[in-house]
Amino acid sequence: MKATQTNSKSNTTKLVITAMLSAVAVALQYIEVSIPIVPSFLKLDFSDIPELIGAFIIGPVGGVVICLLKNLIHMLATNSFGVGELSNFLLGAVFSVVAGLIYKHKKTKVTALIACVSAAFAMAAVCIPINYFLIYPIYAQLWAGGDMNVIISMYKAIVPASDTLLKSLLIFNLPFTFVK
Repeated sequence: MKATQTNSKSNTTKLVITAMLSAVAVALQYIEVSIPIVPSFLKLDFSDIPELIGAFIIGPVGGVVICLLKNLIHMLATNSFGVGELSNFLLGAVFSVVAGLIYKHKKTKVTALIACVSAAFAMAAVCIPINYFLIYPIYAQLWAGGDMNVIISMYKAIVPASDTLLKSLLIFNLPFTFVK
């Protein structure tokens, strides 16, 4: 009986932590900052911080659940038809899993820093294939009549050398995602 009560209390605690951090993540997702040197559709927000905290406190799966809930709620109030949220979820899930798995093995400040930097590298690395093969083709279909050049022209207006999607992702999205 005692083990059941302890397990039930632990599950309740995890549920409350997940709910609270999801709520904070949703609020932070609405505080977006435009960055002048990137196309206007790339905005910086701090909603990955609660996911990271969740991954450290309750584990990598907890961070992913917080990321999922945040994006499902945010999807109700955006005009991206869920594509922006899909991208945010996929990249945030990578970030949470990598950081959570590293931190899980040794919970120190140094390990937390290593986990964050490693997770940022992982998220930046996967942003290229995710955006190239999935997100940008969907965006092109929904908003540009299937013409990827419409999207590329937004990048070219800032840096003329970014004349292909891959170059644009490498010049803008890779560093943006790492810094985020």
